[in-house]
Amino acid sequence: MNHTVSPIGYLRSCFQEKFAIPRQPRLAPAARGVLELVPPFDQAHALEGLEQVSHVWLLFLFHQALESQPRLRVRPPRLGGNQMVGVFATRSTHRPNGIGQSVVKLDAIEPGRLWLSGIDLLDGTPILDIKPYVPYADAIAEASNGMAAEAPDAIAVEWSEQALQQARQHGQRLGEPLAELIEQCLAQDPRPAYQTPTPERRYGTRLWDVEVRWHYPSPECIRVLEVVPAA
Repeated sequence: MNHTVSPIGYLRSCFQEKFAIPRQPRLAPAARGVLELVPPFDQAHALEGLEQVSHVWLLFLFHQALESQPRLRVRPPRLGGNQMVGVFATRSTHRPNGIGQSVVKLDAIEPGRLWLSGIDLLDGTPILDIKPYVPYADAIAEASNGMAAEAPDAIAVEWSEQALQQARQHGQRLGEPLAELIEQCLAQDPRPAYQTPTPERRYGTRLWDVEVRWHYPSPECIRVLEVVPAA
């Protein structure tokens, strides 16, 4: 039996490209966005009571990773990108139905809009449902995951004087904690796990309307080179 689903809204996110998005929610608290609901879900009474909630689950579509043929095994970055495991043992974007879930902080509610932080979703992501986070049921003290027992170690992030000044200026213009966002995202080390970068290689991604560029002076450190308006 086939079923169809329709988005209840779309996320306007700080992440304009997939590269450098944290691999789990809440790893970058400065990552913010706005969920814009579509009719009829944009009516005020659809959100009644949500003001009592601090965090919500978002069910969404990996709209840029949908595939016609399901993958049964994937290579999770947490295992170095070389070891294959069953897709259902991971949170890989390569899902049978393209469905993902993230728990994010609910910062504010406006008519037809939810302001969110700690997000890990690409701009334009279709949202399928919103569910309140229920601490007594959702936080399981004795839960375990041998593949990802702890948060990954952060990599050191350094700044060129020019880049830090640029980030602060653009952050002030945007009204967003841009420097903190850059540092929190890059500290997750966005390069593929199997890749050993050379100091000469340059990396970049778009956050909001700026391009962030960096390199690895050593495999254990990132240096932000510049933060400039995106072309």
